Amino acid sequence: MVTLPRSQEPPEVLLDHLGAIAQMLGHALRVAERHTDVYREARRNGPLTLSAEMQWELMPGRSCSREEFDLHAHGEPAYASGGHLFDWSASADQLTLVVANSAGTDAEAGLVNNLALNAIRNARRAGLDLAGQAALADQALYGQHRGTRHLSTLLMCFDLRTGAAQIVDAGSPSVWRVSGPTAQRVELERQLPLGMFEDTVYAAQHLRTRPQERLLFVACGPELPASQAAHADFDQAVSRAVTRTRHLPGADTPKAVLRELVAHGAAPDGGLVLSLDLRGPSADGA
Repeated sequence: MVTLPRSQEPPEVLLDHLGAIAQMLGHALRVAERHTDVYREARRNGPLTLSAEMQWELMPGRSCSREEFDLHAHGEPAYASGGHLFDWSASADQLTLVVANSAGTDAEAGLVNNLALNAIRNARRAGLDLAGQAALADQALYGQHRGTRHLSTLLMCFDLRTGAAQIVDAGSPSVWRVSGPTAQRVELERQLPLGMFEDTVYAAQHLRTRPQERLLFVACGPELPASQAAHADFDQAVSRAVTRTRHLPGADTPKAVLRELVAHGAAPDGGLVLSLDLRGPSADGA
């Protein structure tokens, strides 16, 4: 916590100055972390497990804010993570997201995540569409593990100008749409998890989003509940948690949702929640 001295400046001006300073400091620390462990050691309260170390080294920053969207993620347990996975990449007019359930809690799970995410990034940077990205990651995992290890994954691509989204749901975490006082699960056609079978063909689905809408991605446990009753109970718990936290800002929402799920036993081993607030096209891109 930082206590600020009294100032003659209006609060808005002071907040603008502090925001600019925080942004510059964040960028400086991000660059410095490439050359030293000092800042990472200072942030930690204890040692990480090997799988957690692999996970956090693999993923990008846990937030990204632009005029068109506000993105935040939170995962627990942070120091002994089971390997829930997310990735994002933003360009001038597109945002791509990857969210995956845990592949397990051991170091092997970290290797599975590493292989899958790097295959997706490789395909994305080569210009492949979502279906191609899923197919390349599927082939990489199956070629290495022959179906013994697989990853339930969601891939999404948003057109920031129009709000149109493409989705590949490879046995994925759940997606929730929050608009006003209501929270509703987005029903998707689930396809096979990445790496389960050889030469799986994936197809993208389409979703229309609206400005001032929030999407929540919830990944808890290695897999979704197996029985229909357990699945319904899990959905009810997520719906309750999402509804109770809908008034919170995006930065506070993922942690609050996950804490609600843990407290009610819906995610006893923790998990990952990612919140995406869609603001609509920027003034320059409108």
